[in-house]
Amino acid sequence: MQVKFNQPIQIDSARRALERAGLQEAELQEFAGSDRLLVRVKSSMSVEEKMTDRIIAALRDAFPGHQVTVETTAEIGPTIGDKLRQDALIAIVISLAGIILYISARFELRFGVAAALAMVHDVLVVLGLFYLLNKEITLLVVTALLTLAGYSLTDKVVVFDRIRENVRGRRREAIELTINNGINQVLSRTIVTSLTVVLVLVPLALFGGEVLHDFSLALLWGVIIGTYSSVFVASPLLLVLPGGEGRLLAHRLR
Repeated sequence: MQVKFNQPIQIDSARRALERAGLQEAELQEFAGSDRLLVRVKSSMSVEEKMTDRIIAALRDAFPGHQVTVETTAEIGPTIGDKLRQDALIAIVISLAGIILYISARFELRFGVAAALAMVHDVLVVLGLFYLLNKEITLLVVTALLTLAGYSLTDKVVVFDRIRENVRGRRREAIELTINNGINQVLSRTIVTSLTVVLVLVPLALFGGEVLHDFSLALLWGVIIGTYSSVFVASPLLLVLPGGEGRLLAHRLR
């Protein structure tokens, strides 16, 4: 729930007030100045007991000289939460399968597996950041992760396409040098594209408000990691995967 005060307050005082009211599990976030609070509560309270009334009563008792109003509220029950989590996992699995099939048809299976593994790497790094920052993985963050998967795929397809062309056209070079040259040829494009996206995401992360902060943070960190993985993860996987160098040599001899 989003609560508004007619005067700025201290978030620590509000947190202590809720703890005295028995709401130790409440999570408070301050945004849009110091006169608004976002309150998250995970509880299995009965239907008869109104969580909103309990929070407002505790805040009004702690700040008697303030006018406390509720701007928005939202409730997600365990049944809906389980379904949303299940749907999110299904969407991720379908997207992974689609990526492998698309790149396998566009290039070959090895390229698809390399791109999928690199994309999983990008998503896990973003999830690791959110774990270290103790941030909740909401559906908006899942949306950012799926968006990141699409961006990561596009970036890696560009790199793979140039590598494939070099493998076919440079028959006397070592495979490692051919891959390295392909990466260098598209490196400026990759960096410029990523910087363009970063220029949009930084203002969103700083000034987009509480709702867009986690979404833009996930995308910002993901774009940085995705650019790194296109060069240092996806491309080397073409050689690291079993039989990788032999398959690339076979392409060269066709």
